[in-house]
Amino acid sequence: MGPGGAICRAAATLIGTPFRLHGRCDAGVDCVGLLWLSLCRAGLSVPDPPPYRLRAGVAPMVAGWMAAAGFGAGTGRRPGDLVVVRVSALQPHLLIDTGDAIIHAHAGLGRVVRMAMPAEWPELSRWRRAIPEER
Repeated sequence: MGPGGAICRAAATLIGTPFRLHGRCDAGVDCVGLLWLSLCRAGLSVPDPPPYRLRAGVAPMVAGWMAAAGFGAGTGRRPGDLVVVRVSALQPHLLIDTGDAIIHAHAGLGRVVRMAMPAEWPELSRWRRAIPEER
């Protein structure tokens, strides 16, 4: 099985984890922490995410981080894709696409959840593992 399935399985183990801004562990994660922890738990070698601020400069940060982690731009939906969406006029958000749902750190609910992709969240970019990695 490719890295997409491993990423989805790792993300699923984090469902219910509390939301915590800049969190990177089982005690709490934000959207960046969810992606990073899921990738690490999927057995992928990924650099730590660079520093970031909410609502400022997220697109260049994500592009550089994804490229360094071996991800390239993707089209269409595939399990394990990492997606940047816009949840409000000023707020980008990162999530993991499972193919039929999404897993993300939901600040409003205060935890990581699995749910359908909201139609009102336009997709800004999609990233897919481009470099296969030995396990």
